[in-house]
Amino acid sequence: MDDQKRIVNVFLDHKTVVRRHPEIDHDRAVAIFDLLDENFFDLVEGPNGPYNLHLSVEENRLLFGVCDEADYSVTDFSLPISNFRSIIKDYFVVCDSYYDAIKTATPSRIEAIDMGRRGLHNEGSQALQDRLAPHVKIDFDTARRLFTLICVLHQR
Repeated sequence: MDDQKRIVNVFLDHKTVVRRHPEIDHDRAVAIFDLLDENFFDLVEGPNGPYNLHLSVEENRLLFGVCDEADYSVTDFSLPISNFRSIIKDYFVVCDSYYDAIKTATPSRIEAIDMGRRGLHNEGSQALQDRLAPHVKIDFDTARRLFTLICVLHQR
């Protein structure tokens, strides 16, 4: 792992983070932990890291504030949240079904719902990786963890 092409801290705009389910809060904490443990984040233009990443949602835009390790701004960029709205909505519907199913459903039903949940998560992760490509190169695992965090920020 290249120590200069990675995120070392993630800061979420807590004004936009709304508690939904303890499971989703857990998913957010795990995504942050996993992201910081292993990630690939390489700015297309700009200095090498390591980086602090500030994520927020403002006026229907997903904002990425990239700072150096001392938290001085390196670059900022944004993506329209509308690019992800339908995937995120579908993802949360399936997540709700999954959390309900684990209480009473058969193992095969839980597995089927979980496969759908993972499929939507992968779709959102790939879309994120593609839309970030002009700004930053990330690997798929980093995209998956960032997509989880974006879902948390997207909630209203």
